[in-house]
Amino acid sequence: MPSIGTGVFELKEADERTWYRTIYLSRIGNVIYVLHCFEKDSRRTDRRDIEVARNRLKIVRQRFEEQKTHEKHSVR
Repeated sequence: MPSIGTGVFELKEADERTWYRTIYLSRIGNVIYVLHCFEKDSRRTDRRDIEVARNRLKIVRQRFEEQKTHEKHSVR
């Protein structure tokens, strides 16, 4: 989902009642980060759901960078 960020994908499933979505970040190291899961009842993804995923992506990337920096300094 380039509208959220690079490396972000969406899983889609539906039943007779609603659509289900999971937005996730491709693997970093050995971890797949699920950014947001939700149900929707229209074809369009609500702007709030996109913003939730973007904000969580930002947090994951910040934590990853902090971890890399910490590991770099602790190796010395």
